[in-house]
Formats: sequence, C-alpha cells, structure tokens
Amino acid sequence: MAQNHPDEGAFREFLIAVLLHNEAVADHLGLQPVDVAAAVLLDMRGPLSAGAISEELGLPSASTTRLIDRLEKAGYARRVRGRRDRRTVTVELVEGGLDDYQAACASTRRHLEVLAARYGPEQAALLLDMFAHLATAYRSAARELREGPAPAR
Repeated sequence: MAQNHPDEGAFREFLIAVLLHNEAVADHLGLQPVDVAAAVLLDMRGPLSAGAISEELGLPSASTTRLIDRLEKAGYARRVRGRRDRRTVTVELVEGGLDDYQAACASTRRHLEVLAARYGPEQAALLLDMFAHLATAYRSAARELREGPAPAR
C-alpha cells in the first residue's frame, strides 16, 4: 500500500463524493458524467469549438463529437456555424440549457450554503484560491497521464 499523508483520507473522501455527485446528477439528467462536465464548461466559458471542448476535457475528437451529439439530442446545446466562415462550428448552450442541471443541484446548493456559513470571508477566499490551484494541479496531472505511457502490467 502506498505511503499517504495521515489527513489524505479526508481529501480522498471529498474526491469520491464529488465524483459520485456528478454521476448522480448525470443519471438524473439522462447524460454521461462527461456530458455534464461539458455543459458546465460551456456555461463557464461560453461557446467553444469541438476542438476546444476536446482539449479542455482531454477527449479524443470522436468522443467529443458523440458528446456534442448527446447534448444536442437532449436539448442542452447546439452547433452554430460561423457567420463569416461557415466552415467554423462552435457549440453553445441553448437558452435555459442548464435549467434541469440547476434544478438537480438545488439540494446540493442547500447543503453547501449550510457549510459556507461555517467560514468567514477570509477563510472562504482562501478555500476558493485553493480550489483554483487544485483544479490546475489535477488538470496538469490528467494531461500528464494521458500523454505518458500506459503502465506495464
């Protein structure tokens, strides 16, 4: 068994809870977890090309095409051709595209609001800063895993 920091268990429990929550939301919406991630990404970043979605989520282009197809079929997003260059295509959320997602996360927000009341503004700022750095670290680690050799068995 690998040597772990004594408090690492709490962080691992957090990661598992987030993964399970994303799966539960995806199941509730009839989507795949990566579809939910893509829809949230579109909400945060605005319209993106399929290539940008692929890069952000670390997916091969064929998987990204299927993901966009699922989001379109479910009514969450649409492909939009460029006005100046009709060959360019971006993907954007449809109006109200995240309404079902927001409704599915209502209980989550309620639980997080109770938790947030435990922290003052300085602590909250520190936690948000930590989350931003954790996101960068995990994205970098995921990129390294995808680009590196597969483990020998």
